[in-house]
Amino acid sequence: MRSQSHAVLLMLGIVVAGAGVVPAEDRATPTAPATPAPDPAAQDQEDLAAERRLQEALADQMRVQGDLLTQMEEHEEAPVLDDSLSLAIPEQMVLDQSDPRTAPSPPPDRQLPDEIFEQEFVTVPAGTWGMRKKRRLIKRTLDADGDGKPELIRYIDPESKLMVRQEEDTNYDGLIDTWSNYEWGAVVTRVRDSNDDGNPDVWERYDKERMTSREIDRDDDGVRDAFYRYEGGELTREEHDASNDGKIDLRIVYGQKRRVSAEEDQDRDGNMDTWTTYTVVEGAELIVRIERDTKARGFPDTFETFEAKDGKALLARREEDLNGDGKIDVLSIYRNGKLVKREISDPSLVNL
Repeated sequence: MRSQSHAVLLMLGIVVAGAGVVPAEDRATPTAPATPAPDPAAQDQEDLAAERRLQEALADQMRVQGDLLTQMEEHEEAPVLDDSLSLAIPEQMVLDQSDPRTAPSPPPDRQLPDEIFEQEFVTVPAGTWGMRKKRRLIKRTLDADGDGKPELIRYIDPESKLMVRQEEDTNYDGLIDTWSNYEWGAVVTRVRDSNDDGNPDVWERYDKERMTSREIDRDDDGVRDAFYRYEGGELTREEHDASNDGKIDLRIVYGQKRRVSAEEDQDRDGNMDTWTTYTVVEGAELIVRIERDTKARGFPDTFETFEAKDGKALLARREEDLNGDGKIDVLSIYRNGKLVKREISDPSLVNL
């Protein structure tokens, strides 16, 4: 066991020195012993203690990997999500699931002992990961199962000892799927490949440990089609391009974690044609008014007003400008959502 542990230590590029482990390249080579040689028996005990710490750390990482793989097998079929535009919310967000309109924090980095990483110094060219100049960094690689496919790669600033970048295989399938960049030890950007096809499909930005934006390629065609913006720790706007034509089809504005208004291009002609206003009644978020451009003329011609009843929004009034002259031609009155009265200003405009 001891010889195998020494082999692992050598493979990771570290050597035992006293009670700890340090990179071999960082060890100073003394020209002459300053003190008498240590007692061999005591040195052996220290070596064994360091080896045990390394073995325990590696075993812990393997247990984590095994537990995740077991969970993946038990939940092989992913739940089907409602992908309708009007109900679309960010999927797989790292946030308080009870309040999806709160800006999430980045997932915490696992606290792992340096001993389980293979370590080397690397020079990263300017322009890489958005860096303005080249930097010499410590690269730490973890391949716990020894299959040649790292589960975790970290780049550390040698002076501050702070993380600069992290690359992760979060589901232990042998492919790196998450890339995070850091400033002063805090995550500022995070890119994910959520379906393991080798192409990033989620882009996140953070400031002061809170998400400020999230963009998603939901259909995996290489084009971002869902956009979420956060201010003051809250979701303030979401936008969707369901037709992949580069134009927003749905835009929702939030205030104090409630929908305030929305505009939608329902016929996908590139122009907004439906405008919705929301209100809050006894804690329920309800529609209070909808304006529609039913003739694709670029302005609304139908106006619907809603009333709240038993926690629901019921249609109370509809006004229609059939000829687009700015005057209401048909007025319909509803009670409990059912038509009870209709007034027509010019019968020639209506098919009776």
